[in-house]
Amino acid sequence: MHLMKSTDLALRLLMRLAVESGGTAPTTREVAAALGAAYTHMAKVVARLQHLGLVEARRGRGGGLELTVAGRAASVGAVVRTFEGTGDLAACVGDEESCPLNAACRLRGALRQAQEAFYASLDGVSVTDVVAAPTGPLLLAISKRPGDAG
Repeated sequence: MHLMKSTDLALRLLMRLAVESGGTAPTTREVAAALGAAYTHMAKVVARLQHLGLVEARRGRGGGLELTVAGRAASVGAVVRTFEGTGDLAACVGDEESCPLNAACRLRGALRQAQEAFYASLDGVSVTDVVAAPTGPLLLAISKRPGDAG
């Protein structure tokens, strides 16, 4: 299974915001640059995470991105499910023209079970869990903005 770019960016953004230690909240542009992502892609991810209540985004002077309490406690599995969806892994859904085995296929069920096991393995892991050392300190080090003290 391969995660979509938006899922990867969502997880990295949540992790980056989880290690933010007060001070000036980073902007979408700053986080995109620090994480090596295109601003436009990051802006879409921020909008979706904001809609989910995981990130707070404020515009203007003194604005920036902050992780909400819900975002800090969010299950990695829930975030991945939200961004990836729960559709079939194989493109075998539809009428019999899409696959001649569709009416009696056992593979689709096995793939769905494996997909759910993947998500379930991430359900017990929170955003806070994945930024424990050594990850958190590394995120802070690579996210230092030009002009930051320290």
